[in-house]
Amino acid sequence: MTQRRNTLARGFAALLLFALACAPAGAYNQDRVATDEAGNPVRIAGTVVLVEPDIELSLVTAGGMLEPRREWSDAARRLYPQAVARLLEAKGTATRPALDLPDDLPAESRLGQLVRLNEAVAMSIAVYTRPGSHLATKGRRLDWTLGDGVAELREATGADYALFTYVRDSYTSEGRAALRVLALLAGAAVGQVVDIGGGQQVGVSTLVDLRSGQVVWFNLMANQTGDLRDAEGAERTARQMLTGLPL
Repeated sequence: MTQRRNTLARGFAALLLFALACAPAGAYNQDRVATDEAGNPVRIAGTVVLVEPDIELSLVTAGGMLEPRREWSDAARRLYPQAVARLLEAKGTATRPALDLPDDLPAESRLGQLVRLNEAVAMSIAVYTRPGSHLATKGRRLDWTLGDGVAELREATGADYALFTYVRDSYTSEGRAALRVLALLAGAAVGQVVDIGGGQQVGVSTLVDLRSGQVVWFNLMANQTGDLRDAEGAERTARQMLTGLPL
């Protein structure tokens, strides 16, 4: 997954900054659902395949640097899809076996292009469906598509919908926590709130209709808490990531 992560990192950084800027204390969701011609929210009718989620967990060092932790990330990549599958099946939505992406997936391959296109579309949705930043031709409607190239993914998986997921999660080190407390105390001494920040959880999900290419649902999530390293935490995160999914 390394190469794919590197190709997406720069673009997702923009989503990360946007999410953190919008997020109030606690949790934030910017979920959108496509509508039909009558203006009613679409409903999922068919099977869903979870495309291998792009997840990376890191430790926030005392200096504020993100230090990726492979063992944490590996656990999250195993636990999160399991939690999503359970939630979908509990809602009566049939799932197909998850689609694993090759670690050396070429960016120029058809699948590599589709993954990158989804990221670009997700960024557009995040930017142009937020309050005060709407496209004249769309307003707040979820009216984006990946095009008919998704038919290849449908043929490969037999699914009607593809669920794409991108998550970055970080955890505060003891050194960072200590500095954070000192900064808060120093700020309080002069009547100011000074928070140098700690761990954050940010994710993006899109559900794409593989029969048409239409993005039928989108969610941008930011959370100041959360833990993908164990099954309980993975389920909580999955529930938040699937907020507003039209089941």
